[in-house]
Amino acid sequence: MMFDAFVAVLGVVGTAGLFAGTYWDANRVPVSRPLLWAAAVAGAFAVGVGLHLFATVPTTGIIMTANTGLVLYGFEREVTTEDDDASEPGRLPEQ
Repeated sequence: MMFDAFVAVLGVVGTAGLFAGTYWDANRVPVSRPLLWAAAVAGAFAVGVGLHLFATVPTTGIIMTANTGLVLYGFEREVTTEDDDASEPGRLPEQ
């Protein structure tokens, strides 16, 4: 019972932190629709925490659900920030 309360509090704090961090990063990069991406990341994490607290789901399913929003946002961020220029053999992209 005490562990479930700890997970619930950590889930609420983590969800709020992920929402704020994703929204800040999406505005900084600039990814289109930052509010939607922040809601997707935080929502998927909240569903993962809810599955842990209220359902008998294998741990791998919980982890995959909780990370889905972060992974999809990471892909979108990569596409947004990639350079359109062709890469030069033997040189790093920053050079």
